[in-house]
Amino acid sequence: MAGKDVALILDTHFARTTAVPSELADAFHDVYIPIHPNEHIIAAAERADRERVCETGRWLVRHGTDRCSVTVGLALVAAVGAVDDIPLIQTIGLLSDRFGPLAARALERRPGGTEALLWLADRVTGWGRVYVVEALCRLDDPVARPWLLRRACDGDFLNAYFVGSVAQTAGLHEVITGPCVDAEITDHTGRLLLVMTYSQGMGVTLARYPHAEEVLAAHLCHLDRLGPTASRYCLAAWLASSLGEQGDSGSIGPVRRWQPYRDDYLALLERDDWCETARNALAVKDPGILRLVETSSGRQLRAFTDRPLSGEE
Repeated sequence: MAGKDVALILDTHFARTTAVPSELADAFHDVYIPIHPNEHIIAAAERADRERVCETGRWLVRHGTDRCSVTVGLALVAAVGAVDDIPLIQTIGLLSDRFGPLAARALERRPGGTEALLWLADRVTGWGRVYVVEALCRLDDPVARPWLLRRACDGDFLNAYFVGSVAQTAGLHEVITGPCVDAEITDHTGRLLLVMTYSQGMGVTLARYPHAEEVLAAHLCHLDRLGPTASRYCLAAWLASSLGEQGDSGSIGPVRRWQPYRDDYLALLERDDWCETARNALAVKDPGILRLVETSSGRQLRAFTDRPLSGEE
């Protein structure tokens, strides 16, 4: 039944040929407004004159002063709008927690949608990022794969909802095991892997990711090749912790499966150059390093103990 009350108001409005968009400005306060695409609202938009529906939707998005009317306006634009509406959809889509689902679907359905979604994806966070990245994965456009491989995960807990789709759509296991892997892909791969270690109940877990072992092995090789940075140190440390007994068993399964990879991450963290990088970052109060040393597992790492580097022994 969700959306039927909205559809009834729209049908009544469009049945009057003299009705103007502003009459709907305060019409939706007392009914439930779905924030996702809704079959009843779409049907109401398709029953009426297309130009009137577009005009009404655009007016509500541009001039509406509450979330109810703007959401309905965006739903109308999403249902029957044109390519010319993309800038309008992108702009309201920046308020993505509320308007992200409709904006993402609307852009996904239009020519040039991939580029429009990428523009929005670089500017939204939280739930909005989930909606936009999921839309990019559904499109499966090769144009989006470089972005998905490098910037999809921004570190938010909600990344867990789309991490598996990103890995599959972007062909992560094929790219990360290939000969030409840059630093951005390597660092982003680490974030994808880390998210999979706590994604139970939200998305694909590391235990269920079919290419987990080969991606972990390739990630370790690229870390060794690229060398340490503060962010890489933190990521390696979090992965080492998450692959052990302190990790989420529902996401990683039996710890023994990951022991070789955990040992390799810990071996990197023990190296002099990695320790020195972490200590330097701690000295300048790098936020990631500070967060790491606040944990019991972080404090036990060699970089944060009193042991000197091998050249000082």
